[in-house]
Amino acid sequence: MVVTEGSKKKPARMPRELATSPAFLLKRIGALVKEQMAARFEEAGALPYDYAVLSLLAQGACATQAMIADTLRYDRSYLVGLLDDLERRGLVERKRDQNDRRRHVVSLTRAGGKELDRLRDLHDMVEFDVLAPLTGKERETLRALLTKVATEHDERYALDK
Repeated sequence: MVVTEGSKKKPARMPRELATSPAFLLKRIGALVKEQMAARFEEAGALPYDYAVLSLLAQGACATQAMIADTLRYDRSYLVGLLDDLERRGLVERKRDQNDRRRHVVSLTRAGGKELDRLRDLHDMVEFDVLAPLTGKERETLRALLTKVATEHDERYALDK
C-alpha cells in the first residue's frame, strides 16, 4: 500500500491474470493463513509446529523422531530442538527404543493432550476466520477439492474412508 503525507491510497487492483489463477490464490491464501497462525500461536506462547507434532503423536502414527521428521517433512535437526522444548514443557516424552538403542521413541503426555486441545482451538479459530466468506457446504467442497489435489501429489493426504 502506498501512503503519502496525510492520506492513504488504495492499493492497485490485482491483475486479472493473477486474480483468476488458482495457484496464485492458493499461494496468497497460504501466506495469509501462515501469518495469522504464527501470530495467534505466538500470542498463546506456542508454535504452529507444536500443533503439528502433537497432532501426529495423538493419532499414534509415528513413534520415532525420524518418523516424525519424515512425516511432517521437518529438518531432523530442527525437530530435535522442537522436541527438546516440548519435552521440557512436559508435553512429550522421549525414551530409547528397546529394539534399537540409537532411536528415541516419542509419546504424547497427558499435558500434551491438553495442550493439543488448546492449539486445536487456536488453529480452528484462524481457519474459521479465513474461511468466513464460505458457507458450511462451500467449506466442505473446498476441503474435498484441496484433499484431492494434495493426495494426487502426496498419498499421505488420502483420508481414510
